[in-house]
Amino acid sequence: MIDEKEKENLKSDLKNLILQTYAVEEEYKKINESYQKLQNTIHQIIESLPNAIWILKESGEIFLQNSEAKKTSHLLKKINLDKNSYELEIENSVYLIKINKSDQKTIISATDITEQKRSERLASMGQIAAHLSHEIRNPIGSVALLSSTLLKRVDIESKPLVLEIKKALWRIERIVKSTLLFTKGVSISPEIFYIDELTDELEAAREVYTFSKEIKFEYHLPQKEMSGDFDLLLIVFQNFIFNAIDAIEEAEVKKGKVSLSYEENQNYHIFKITDNGKEIEDKNILYEPFKTTKTKGHGLGLALSLEIIKAHNGEIGLLEGEKGFEIRIKK
Repeated sequence: MIDEKEKENLKSDLKNLILQTYAVEEEYKKINESYQKLQNTIHQIIESLPNAIWILKESGEIFLQNSEAKKTSHLLKKINLDKNSYELEIENSVYLIKINKSDQKTIISATDITEQKRSERLASMGQIAAHLSHEIRNPIGSVALLSSTLLKRVDIESKPLVLEIKKALWRIERIVKSTLLFTKGVSISPEIFYIDELTDELEAAREVYTFSKEIKFEYHLPQKEMSGDFDLLLIVFQNFIFNAIDAIEEAEVKKGKVSLSYEENQNYHIFKITDNGKEIEDKNILYEPFKTTKTKGHGLGLALSLEIIKAHNGEIGLLEGEKGFEIRIKK
């Protein structure tokens, strides 16, 4: 039998044990709360990163990933886990892949460097294009001078041939000028001019542009003043008129029509260029330098036009409901 004293001691020990159990439980709760807070902090840090992050278990299962990783989940299957750092090109995008392994976990980071690689390629292409343009400029100038002299001396039957040579030279000179302008950057010199002055200049440029189909050109431009760099804006409208001509040449139409019209609102001068030519094949590369879906052209026309319009605090967009472009220039 247990005497009263032993009973009291046993009760006391049991009470202490219960109190210690509660204390351990409270401590466990605090540790668990701290662990959860740490987990949440890690999740927030990973989630705030701009690149895709995966943390894999030793088995290869995903232990943790952020929203960027979920968006690019297709990448995970393409990643080579045997490499520490490399570039992965997939679906017209380039990713910098970095892999670290520790504590039976594999941490994978995928950073989209497509724009960086694109800028590097454009810079390299721009340097080459600028160099070639400088090299071409002098001999083209000499040939242009000689063709002008030749035009005065040849008989009437041969004049059309020389005129075609001059047209081709004009086109080359224009490409050289556009390339140099694009590579060195656009800087505007605004002046006041009448909008309808563009008509005569565009007609003169159209006359030296080679095309085979019958095309009707309509210009609805008012005798209204606006401020801008006339020469650079002329390049823009020439680009769009020539693109329209090329689209008509490639389309299955016998006769073409190109229209340039003007309207305005409180904030913008608005120009609309429409044609009945071939539809745009790839709208994603419209303003991509050195890329074109046309059989003619060097892929700088729209890219340069966009730079010029942006320099005028304007914007370019596709029209809805009809084939063409809308150019808005800030007043």
